[in-house]
Amino acid sequence: MTAEGSTVAGVTTDLVVRGMTCAACVNRVEKRLSRIDGVTASVNLATGRARVHHPVDVTTQELLAAVERAGYETELVPPPVPRGAPRATTGPAGPASPDDPDDPAGPTREETRKDRERLLITALLCLPVLVLSMVPALQFRNWQWLCLVLAAPVVVWSAWPFHLRAARGLRHSAATMDTLVSLGVIASFAWSLYALFLGGAGDPGMRMPFSLLPSAGTEVAHVYLEAAVAVPLFVLTGRHLEARARRGTGAALRSLAGLAAKDVTVREDGRERLLPIGELVPGQGFVVRPGERVATDGVVVSGSSALDLSLITGESDPVEVGPGRAVVGGAVNMGGLLLVQATAVGADTRLARITQLVTEAQAGKARAQRLADRVAGVFVPAVLSLAVTVLGFWLGAGADPQAAVTAAVAILVVACPCALGLATPTALMAATGRGARLGILVKGPQSLEALRHVDVIVLDKTGTLTTGHMSVVRVTETAGGIGRDAAVRLAGAVEQGSEHPLGRAVASYAQRASDRGPLPEVAGFLAVPGSGVTGIVEGRRVEVRTPGEGLPASLAQALAEAEAAALTPVLVRVDGFDEALIALGDVLRPGSYRAVDRLRRLGVEPVLATGDREATARAVARQLGITEVRAHCTPEGKAALVRRLRGGGRRVAVIGDGVNDAAALAEADLGIAMGSGTDVAIGAADVTLVRGDIEAVADAVRLARRTLATIRLNLVWAFGYNAVTVPLAAVGLLGPMLAAAAMSASSVLVVANSLRLRTWQPAPRRPGSPVGRASR
Repeated sequence: MTAEGSTVAGVTTDLVVRGMTCAACVNRVEKRLSRIDGVTASVNLATGRARVHHPVDVTTQELLAAVERAGYETELVPPPVPRGAPRATTGPAGPASPDDPDDPAGPTREETRKDRERLLITALLCLPVLVLSMVPALQFRNWQWLCLVLAAPVVVWSAWPFHLRAARGLRHSAATMDTLVSLGVIASFAWSLYALFLGGAGDPGMRMPFSLLPSAGTEVAHVYLEAAVAVPLFVLTGRHLEARARRGTGAALRSLAGLAAKDVTVREDGRERLLPIGELVPGQGFVVRPGERVATDGVVVSGSSALDLSLITGESDPVEVGPGRAVVGGAVNMGGLLLVQATAVGADTRLARITQLVTEAQAGKARAQRLADRVAGVFVPAVLSLAVTVLGFWLGAGADPQAAVTAAVAILVVACPCALGLATPTALMAATGRGARLGILVKGPQSLEALRHVDVIVLDKTGTLTTGHMSVVRVTETAGGIGRDAAVRLAGAVEQGSEHPLGRAVASYAQRASDRGPLPEVAGFLAVPGSGVTGIVEGRRVEVRTPGEGLPASLAQALAEAEAAALTPVLVRVDGFDEALIALGDVLRPGSYRAVDRLRRLGVEPVLATGDREATARAVARQLGITEVRAHCTPEGKAALVRRLRGGGRRVAVIGDGVNDAAALAEADLGIAMGSGTDVAIGAADVTLVRGDIEAVADAVRLARRTLATIRLNLVWAFGYNAVTVPLAAVGLLGPMLAAAAMSASSVLVVANSLRLRTWQPAPRRPGSPVGRASR
């Protein structure tokens, strides 16, 4: 079973990799996979997954074998369930939740329970050893032998996972964090055995004073049983806290998965019956009662209500729906009874696509993390070499062997690259999850990096700055022509095939105005993005396009009036003759002014680029305070504008929602699509604003900057921690027990810092900002 999808160079396969514990593990798996010709891999420590791009002729079995040769267990991620097929899980297509027992990438409940039991038993065994070793007043005769009996199972059984993974890595010539922990535990315990049996520490009346710093030079060798048990205890505790925190970073993804319905009530032939959601197919009607979730995407057939979309799009206000209105799976019905016809199920639903986008975003790596992974690749071997060097230096300088061994063990324990591996993934998981809750979907860390550096943003108008809900304001016909009603009817017929808001408005108006039944069919339909549409209707060639020069006097006058009123005019031509001018109006989105103002305050310059006429475009720009305007912009013209801006050293983002924006979106440093736009625009974009709120653009910029600042802080801490603690351990100022506590704390602090992104709040919206009427 594979999870493969087409890419430019071949296919993409997602793998689950078990047993990774630090950035060195990530680096090793990526290197092993990349040795196969044509293969590139990105491994995520936080999710335990590898995304592998490979040629078609490279089989998944070769990929699995490569990971296993690196010393890790692996399996394929199950693919999304085909449309209409029975589902084994209740979530939408895409990964199960990170703590789901059926999720192949996460630990099962049984594994979690065993890890918790291992930690509890380890703590019970360690507590007496730590107390007796640290409080000399409690040390009775032969106390050290009791500590040995209690420490032995900790060293062998509690630390067994570290020993096992270290041995597996050794077999594959790999050194990881587990290697350091295992060597540190074994060295501490071995020294304690030497001290007890050969160094005089086994005397029944022996007393050992406690000091936070290593001590040497005494007649009796010290035992380090407290270090031997503290290292597994602190590391296991740190792993437990880290795992809980990492589950917190994936909370948004789990909440999205939990929005999908398990069952659906379908209505057929006037009767209702309950079906598993996997058996629902497009075209079936289903019932949504008050308080229930909408089972899947569809169109309301009958009934009216308000839907709560807050957990899907971030829209706080309920949305009113009625017959003919589209609904989204996962929304909560707040009021009346609805009968809905399913239009998409399974992996095709909007909720499934949102979940998949969030999952893919969490699989990538920021530029800083890629540097950290390269460092981690040589980090562990360097630490092992340093420990041996320090041991040799201390012994060569005539120091006490006990102090030399203590310093070497402390280096092994304290130098852990675990925090390096968690610095980016945990921040990305928290940020992309928070963004999804706010209606901001980001494809990956590269998009976040580009978003942070954007200094110019090219804005489309219709459907982006305006609502896109165009309506016909007035129609002016040519004297002596075919007449107003005939012109509107023919224009509406040809616009039936258009996806543009202008076309939909003309078609809707014509249908309402027609007293001759349904609009006629169109043949030879052709849409020229940015210009208009043409087709054959009832044997006549009909064009609906942007007005040009040389119009009849009545239409020229109507054109001037439309432009003065900031309306969008379209010309209707029939068989080569100008027959009518239709003026349409649109309304600015309520947040457009605030969005432009906030972007400017963030140092991002707005540029309006539209296919509309100069007068109309400038009327909208004046209302929003935009100084740079590009009118009469074809799709090629928008793409050329983006290239020119980028050529001048600017970092350019483009926001759009239509087919005519796709080229510019793909050309820009960053493409942003309105969630209400076409699939082509969304597919070409790096960021999607699910709730269609233009104000979310500024929120996305601020979230990107906060996320990358968090990642940088995590990496500074991860590198700085080792830069400080390793020298302290090398000169004997940091004992193994404190080293273990510091090492565990570093990973927990990195994850905790990332978790702060879960509570990040966008800037409050100020009421009373001006809005107005605009056009395309």
